[in-house]
Amino acid sequence: MRISLNWLKELVAVTLSPEALADALTMAGFEVEDIEDRTQWADGVVVGYVTERQPHPNSNKLSLCTVDIGADEPSSIVCGAANVQADTYVPVAKVGTYLPIPDLKIKPREVRGVLSAGMICSLAELGLAKESAGIHIFTEPDLKVGTDARSLLGLDDAVLDVTSTANRADALSMVGIAREVAAITGAELKMPIAPAPTPQTPQSSIAVKLTDEKACPIYIATVLDGVKIGPSPTWLQQRLQAAGTRPINNVVDITNYVLLEWGQPLHAFDNQRLATAANSDTYALGVRYGQAGEALVTLDSQERSLKPESLVITADDQPVALAGVIGGEATEVTDSTTSVTLEAAYFDAAVIRKSARSQGLRTEASARYERGVNPAELGLACDRAVHLMTTLASAQVVSQVTDRTPVGEITPTRTLDLRLSRVHAVLGPVTNLGDRPMPIPAAQIKRVLETLGCTVEDRNDEVWPVTVPAFRYRDLEREIDLIEEVARIYGYNYFANTLPQAAAGGELSPEAALSQKLRQTCRAAGLTELIHYSLTKAVSPDQVVLANPLFTEYSALRMDLIDGLIEAYRFNLEQGNGPLNGFEIGRIFKLVEGQTQETAVVGGILGGDARQGKWVSSDRPQPLTWFEAKGLLESIFQRLGLAVDYRADSEDERLHPGRTASLWVRGRLRLGTFGQLHPQLCQAQDLPDEVYIFQLNWSALVTCLATGRRKAVKFQSYSTFPASDRDIAFYASTDVTVADLAKAMTKAGGKLLNSVTLFDEYQGESVPDGQRSLAFRLVYRALDRTLTDEDVDPVHQKVRAALEKQFKVALRS
Repeated sequence: MRISLNWLKELVAVTLSPEALADALTMAGFEVEDIEDRTQWADGVVVGYVTERQPHPNSNKLSLCTVDIGADEPSSIVCGAANVQADTYVPVAKVGTYLPIPDLKIKPREVRGVLSAGMICSLAELGLAKESAGIHIFTEPDLKVGTDARSLLGLDDAVLDVTSTANRADALSMVGIAREVAAITGAELKMPIAPAPTPQTPQSSIAVKLTDEKACPIYIATVLDGVKIGPSPTWLQQRLQAAGTRPINNVVDITNYVLLEWGQPLHAFDNQRLATAANSDTYALGVRYGQAGEALVTLDSQERSLKPESLVITADDQPVALAGVIGGEATEVTDSTTSVTLEAAYFDAAVIRKSARSQGLRTEASARYERGVNPAELGLACDRAVHLMTTLASAQVVSQVTDRTPVGEITPTRTLDLRLSRVHAVLGPVTNLGDRPMPIPAAQIKRVLETLGCTVEDRNDEVWPVTVPAFRYRDLEREIDLIEEVARIYGYNYFANTLPQAAAGGELSPEAALSQKLRQTCRAAGLTELIHYSLTKAVSPDQVVLANPLFTEYSALRMDLIDGLIEAYRFNLEQGNGPLNGFEIGRIFKLVEGQTQETAVVGGILGGDARQGKWVSSDRPQPLTWFEAKGLLESIFQRLGLAVDYRADSEDERLHPGRTASLWVRGRLRLGTFGQLHPQLCQAQDLPDEVYIFQLNWSALVTCLATGRRKAVKFQSYSTFPASDRDIAFYASTDVTVADLAKAMTKAGGKLLNSVTLFDEYQGESVPDGQRSLAFRLVYRALDRTLTDEDVDPVHQKVRAALEKQFKVALRS
């Protein structure tokens, strides 16, 4: 929010410089992003009086003006504005003046053969308007030539661009910032409270009927007659401009002024046009949600279709405005308006947020309602606006009608217990009370809270009941919030710096250490870590669907990582970056019996030919085979120290039914799935045929690898003696997996069997139906000697016997 220092000084007696005030606000939690020093915009611009205007002798569009600027001799200035005339007071930039907005240094120069010494300025040249049709002419009385023009232009000011946190809705107003400044500096606070209006008649031609007790708990409608529409006074226009708001007319400007001053949005309806919309001179104002088929043309001349979540103001059930967001064009205040209905209402924050989002709108009014306005000060803001209208627009208050729901009858306040011992324990000692750090005195704590508007009941014990003011109801909810306020206002820089008495070395938890090791292992295997949004399209009834999504593409939570990995692979190919080998660690979500189930998983995708140059293969790609992809995954498991079994699987329709395996640990704990993408899916997504996916259950990895005990790495000695190998070939049923065969041979071979490797498989002619020919190479090795046939043959015969007994194989060798 843009804060005018001159305006702020009317609310709080602050004597700090703009820089010092900005530093104080920043240290108190309100970041000042910029200081706009307007005094530099017109340094050297004075009040001039045009004594004579003549046509330029060499141009039809220029004027030659004689201007008195308080110097010994009047200045001769060439002016191109059509509205320049004699006997007027104007802003004049003297010779030597620098105007920073147009980046112009004023020098004497010849214009069409005539010397011009100075420049008569427009508001655009002074930084007060984007465009100007002509020069600015002062209308104030009793002006003195040669005096500084900045005070007349509102340029004797500095504007602070202050950013407040989302929980500080009260800081979106001049009064809210003034309260903060008063608490920080201890200066006197002067609230702009106006007297309550006195209606001419107790009866009113309008009524207010609230049907939704939560959406709009309070609505005040004030009818004012005799309104004279015209420009706002200069001081009001200058304050609006300093705040970044364009002046329109006195009535609209007053509603905007009170919005900036109190943080309470208001809206003014043209009373006659409101009656026309209602088709009756007596009508009832109401608040309801939009209905199907309804439309409203808003003040920006856009026709908007009303949605079920769009909250509208109605006149006899006819929509006339988007409640808390923007007014309707059919009932706006115009130059011919003579009677006004002023709306001051309190709307629910969540309702306005949904309503504004349904229309794709965000206005100054909706921004404040979304954060939450203070219903306790609604009447004060309304009274302030009515007082300004009677003063600046000659309005007369005819009637005022207020309606409240049960929610609107509740004053938003709460009482919190504050323990002094807890304040001292959390904040520690301060250094500005003596030679040694000491705790903040209780009197100082009480003073800070009272300057923030809290009521402190001092019982002379360790626990104080603290009543939170209504304007801080939304953010002061717990004891720790009060403690934070004490630290913020007292000053963070006054607290002592204390180090822990004993520093202990930290360490990663077993789960965090596993996550770090898994990432390192995947990267070492050549995989790139990927990160995707958890949001995706809604395609399954088991998905967790968002109630109010931003886009249809992000309307539900993902059920697995596979779809996101496939999309990333396809996108990478489309961008010409080649195949993507990547992994992701993330969370997936699923509805189980109506309850949301959240699971952490690890996913990966790999495939294609990632080589940069293919001259060895004559530029023909050599895609990754299923066994190469499996080997890469095996290398990851091996680095992690995890023994994994593979079992045929065909549950996921996105994967190839004959090239998909479920992964198991210790024979009973399912780790995940590995497989090749289905050819039909690859064709539909325009992917290579050989693309592989894996998804692992993180909880299973944690169970197997993230044990609480720190195991020391043991060195396993290697044999320096030569190995002895044997080949074994046999017919085995196609139902028997190679993994089961290898496991049986390893068990039967005992300590001497070093490795088991499949090197041949054949199905076809001369092989019995339902069987296949397999050939394995078994390597035997001992740690302490060179093995002889007498050592190996008995063990090898034991392996053969185990295969015949367990799997009924027919040995061929």
